[in-house]
Amino acid sequence: MTFIIRAAGLADLQPLYEMAKLTGGGFTNLPPDRNALRTKLEKSAAAFRREADEPGDDLFVFVLENTATKEVRGTCQIFSAVGLKWPFYSYRIGALTQHSEELGRTFRADILNLSTDLEGASEVGGLFLHPGERAGGLGLLLARSRYLFIRNHRPRFADRTLAELRGVIDEAGGSPFWDGVAGRFFGMSFQEADEFNARHGNQFIADLMPKHPIYIAMLSEQARAVIGKPHPSGRAAMRMLEEEGFVWENYVDIFDGGPTMTVRTDHIRSVREAVDNTLTRIDQSLADGEIGEKRLVCTGHLASFRAAYGWVSAEEDGVAIDPACAAALQIGEGDSVTHVARW
Repeated sequence: MTFIIRAAGLADLQPLYEMAKLTGGGFTNLPPDRNALRTKLEKSAAAFRREADEPGDDLFVFVLENTATKEVRGTCQIFSAVGLKWPFYSYRIGALTQHSEELGRTFRADILNLSTDLEGASEVGGLFLHPGERAGGLGLLLARSRYLFIRNHRPRFADRTLAELRGVIDEAGGSPFWDGVAGRFFGMSFQEADEFNARHGNQFIADLMPKHPIYIAMLSEQARAVIGKPHPSGRAAMRMLEEEGFVWENYVDIFDGGPTMTVRTDHIRSVREAVDNTLTRIDQSLADGEIGEKRLVCTGHLASFRAAYGWVSAEEDGVAIDPACAAALQIGEGDSVTHVARW
């Protein structure tokens, strides 16, 4: 059984909608709304068509497809530059230290500062793997294929890349952070705000969010406890990001308080370690595990981009690949491929 990553199209709307209903809320980039998803797919199609080699307001949506059944079993996204259409807001945790000579005490207060520091960065997000496929390294295939796409279309992306991890959501689908901070100013529940943001963008945040710093000590215990914490289902994603070189620099999401991870784009591990070669031979003995190693392989430009796991063996003037991978990627001898170690 082989899985590939490919560009999403309008024909993928229904399976994306079905997966969106499984996310459990707080997943802004994959809303359970057909119209919003259709808009995303249309924007993605326009991005794949655009040939200009420079950053723009692009969204690239990919899907994970089972090549045997043609079922879509996962998805991921890349935003080439955030904050071009609407401001990209984050909270940055800062500190204020004050000293009283009379009391002989020094106080350090942690503060949430509304920030647009990350505007212009590229963003990887929208990663969702169907619960029935959470084995065999498919989550890594989804995640890392994005970095290979960025590498092979590097002029279209920024020098900094971010990833927002979903924050803690309670059993009722609410957000302790939202209830303790923004919910006090918006007159709507977390679910309502999350849905509105998915459909209409976050300009309403600019209109209504208080611009003054917020002292964390003044928040409820429940809100304080989840600041910078990922949703339990996102801990593995956080570890994958850390393996790629992402770090948490005290930025948190304004909706649910989840951590926003950042990295210099050229320092992403998959970007740094990937290599380009010519396919010189398709060899069944690789699939039998006699030689070579299993690697992440991709090929293609823009909408023709495809990625899959394959058995690869280095040769004097290129690489050999197993037949299943070559068929999945629709490549033959003489074609160019990019590959990186599976780890």
